[in-house]
Amino acid sequence: MSGKNTTKAEKFRFGLLLSYITVGYNIVEGIVSLIVGSMTGSIALVGFGLDSFIESLSGSVMIWRLRKHGKISEEEEEAVEAKAATLVGVTFFILAAYVLYEAIKGLVSQEAATPNLIGIVIAILSLLVMPTLAYLKNKTGKEIGSSSLVADSKQTMVCVLMSIALLIGLTANYLFGIWWLDPVAGLVFVVILAREGYMAIKYKDLC
Repeated sequence: MSGKNTTKAEKFRFGLLLSYITVGYNIVEGIVSLIVGSMTGSIALVGFGLDSFIESLSGSVMIWRLRKHGKISEEEEEAVEAKAATLVGVTFFILAAYVLYEAIKGLVSQEAATPNLIGIVIAILSLLVMPTLAYLKNKTGKEIGSSSLVADSKQTMVCVLMSIALLIGLTANYLFGIWWLDPVAGLVFVVILAREGYMAIKYKDLC
């Protein structure tokens, strides 16, 4: 095997490693977010946790694709990715509907989430980890000519945007008792989730 091919193979393996890290981190993040969000009544944190599981699903698709590199035809890869993208898109809409319901319910009933420091820490950790993963996946995807890995890096950037909204809502509630920013952050999530679901279903692309 030539040096050029070896380098490309190593980059494929690196892309696969990034996908494994993405899935593993998001599963842990999702579990912790759901537990803390349920205990404190934070709509935004629960929605963030559920989104982490969706992100891990996207990462799982990439693991499958990168592991199959050179083993199946390009047509087969495109067919499977299209089906996976549709599934992810539908899941996004289901999640958006749930978060919308909870956010409106919280605003109408003025249910205040219990201020919690753990949720703030989760958001900060995500802001430290996810931009790095997004950058490395985008760079690696371009180097190996994988449009799906580049698209998956954009999916990771959605998590960064949600982390920012989550951090603002939880910090305002924790420091100043501004309870309504939590459901408002949930509404921001709805817009992001609905857009990503539409893009996934319409263009059959995980971005």
